[in-house]
Amino acid sequence: MPEYGKMNQLTVMRVTDVGLFLDGEDLGDILLPRRYAKREWEAGEVVDVFLMRDSDDRPLATTLTPYAMVGDFACLRVVAVAEVGSFMDWGLPKDLFVPFREQKMKMLEGRSYVVRVYVDKASGRIAASSRLERYLDKTTSAFKIGQPVSLMISEKSDLGYKAIINNTHSGMLFYEKVVLPLELGQCLDAFIEQVREDGKINLSLAKPGYDSVADVSTAILAYLDTQDGLMTVTDKSSRQEIFTLFGVSKKTYKKALGALYKARKIAFEEEGVKRLDPPK
Repeated sequence: MPEYGKMNQLTVMRVTDVGLFLDGEDLGDILLPRRYAKREWEAGEVVDVFLMRDSDDRPLATTLTPYAMVGDFACLRVVAVAEVGSFMDWGLPKDLFVPFREQKMKMLEGRSYVVRVYVDKASGRIAASSRLERYLDKTTSAFKIGQPVSLMISEKSDLGYKAIINNTHSGMLFYEKVVLPLELGQCLDAFIEQVREDGKINLSLAKPGYDSVADVSTAILAYLDTQDGLMTVTDKSSRQEIFTLFGVSKKTYKKALGALYKARKIAFEEEGVKRLDPPK
């Protein structure tokens, strides 16, 4: 059965002047207005559409793709505030509604917030909520130290950045683990650093433990090979320069250089870091 707030593949039943009527199964015929028709479809063809409701709560299809669908977390901008709630731009002509009861803090026009898109059980309408904790799993048994994960930055606190892990859990990325400022809604790859006894998860942008140093050491040698064996980025370089080139903190970079120096794979010279030829 077709789902509201998701992309659906629906069959064209008939073509009219106002648009195409699609087979919505238990929902009945669903109108795809003529303005959303990308080309001339015929009866029997299958069309990819996003399903929502019109102002009269009737099913409505569009070939437009919103910035987020039901079940997604996304950073969206508030375009209007009314007596009943706020409205966000989500890439469709009809803005996404955020009821006041679903706002963790009062939303302001022009500001962006991370929200979760859902279908309201009472009205059946698509809406959004900034009360993210309602939609996040509290169990942590599936996570292991060093496990790679995907993050979305959801909030900035006194300690660091709160992030949504794999679209299902919440974690913390402390400021000391971050080299460059992060933006609300920014998506990036990270690692599980610690699964605490209180159920909270600490995150890191670098792989925890010695494996991280080994990985960076390999990356340094590979980079040296592209620079004729000499690079100017040393342990005295800025944190930003190191992070831009290798994506790690200055501390991890210095450890990797130290490991390579002890292994006699590099030498420190006035011009920078030089790769040594392997012993014969």
